[in-house]
Amino acid sequence: MLRLWGRPTSINVRKVLWTAQELGLTLQRTDAGGQFGLVREPDYLRQNPNGLVPMIEDDGYVLWESNAIVRYLCARHSGGGLYPDTIPARFVAEQWMDWQQTTLNPAGRDAFVQWVRTPAAERDEARIVQSIAATEPLLDLLDAQLERQPFLAGDRFTMADIPAGCEIHRWYGLPRERTPRPHLDRWFQALCDRPGARGVLDQPLG
Repeated sequence: MLRLWGRPTSINVRKVLWTAQELGLTLQRTDAGGQFGLVREPDYLRQNPNGLVPMIEDDGYVLWESNAIVRYLCARHSGGGLYPDTIPARFVAEQWMDWQQTTLNPAGRDAFVQWVRTPAAERDEARIVQSIAATEPLLDLLDAQLERQPFLAGDRFTMADIPAGCEIHRWYGLPRERTPRPHLDRWFQALCDRPGARGVLDQPLG
């Protein structure tokens, strides 16, 4: 039994939920983080000293950090086709996963936090403006990449598309006018149409 700790409103938990669904894995989830707490309890910290979600346990093996969990599940269940077969293809997928975590997510985080998780009277508009200015060029970069090929790592859907797909779902859900980007929009619609993305990319932000 694969166990997952985390709340479904977390972008990082959504990555794991989507991956498990794509792979057809049975998952037992425990609400944790945010209003559910649990992550500062001694037993949780013993297994995950970072004190964040998600965390998984797979037959006694404990792992935290969302993109590492996505990689692990895709590698462990490589028959699902999400883990690229060759070293070059694998590391193209890896680079886009790292880019989501180190570049795209930090750029968009402030706009999300201010618009979605901050009361209107307390919002810092300057942080929203800065976040938009940082994110828009990155979306142009993604659009250019997806003009060349259907998915981030090549001709087929792989683990690379899951973290970025969750990030774009969050960005597209913000209360602002969207700049049309035909290749990015086509890719994201293809992700939304996947049965494995149901319950993830069709959910509101929180």
